[in-house]
Amino acid sequence: MYGWRGRLGLIVPSSNTTMEMELHSALPEGVSLHTARVPLKNVTEEELVKMNAMAVESARLLRDAGVELILYGCTSGSFIGGKDYEKEIEAKIEEEVNVPVVSTSTAVVEALKILDAQAVLVITPYTDEINAREREFLEANDFEVLDIRGLGIEDNTQIGKLEPHEAYRLAKASFMDEADAIFISCTNLRTFEIIEVLEEDLGVPVVTSNQASLWLALRQMDVMERIPGLGRLFIDF
Repeated sequence: MYGWRGRLGLIVPSSNTTMEMELHSALPEGVSLHTARVPLKNVTEEELVKMNAMAVESARLLRDAGVELILYGCTSGSFIGGKDYEKEIEAKIEEEVNVPVVSTSTAVVEALKILDAQAVLVITPYTDEINAREREFLEANDFEVLDIRGLGIEDNTQIGKLEPHEAYRLAKASFMDEADAIFISCTNLRTFEIIEVLEEDLGVPVVTSNQASLWLALRQMDVMERIPGLGRLFIDF
């Protein structure tokens, strides 16, 4: 049986082409991944709010697969409404389908906290409008955002076409010694190949949306396996 160790349900934006692939590449033996989608083409505040309204129906479909946990895999979608917005999404889905839910934004906050990161450099593919919402969310959760650098991309399919080295180069060019950690945001941005390289080159922990999402989801499912290649978060915690 696939998922003899645990079945993870994943909700992603319809235009996301990265998160499933990165999670599949790192899943521990015995853990299966089952995906549903919600409509989103452009990473704008209006489309993100509309997308979130469709999450419950996708969760109902995942429940049919007997998943033990549902991961709401969209960073911007789960922070766009400000502090505690991600908790509201999680609670609404849980109430409707009676399956535990975690969101990417919750995972990022938990990852940064466990790494004892206070001052954070944030790298994103987003527009200035979405970056402003992300800064507000992180600061409301008591992090100091030293800087937030984005690529100004609205079309989510274009984000999915970016190569990992583009995030690496932006993070390295933006790095400052005051940073306790680097956070690379967006579940449609490839990062798994560069996490350890960035940690080695810059000397601070690196958190990415997909890495943190997988980490918290597995811990919630009591799968405590350490996964090489995904940075300090998966080795030390």
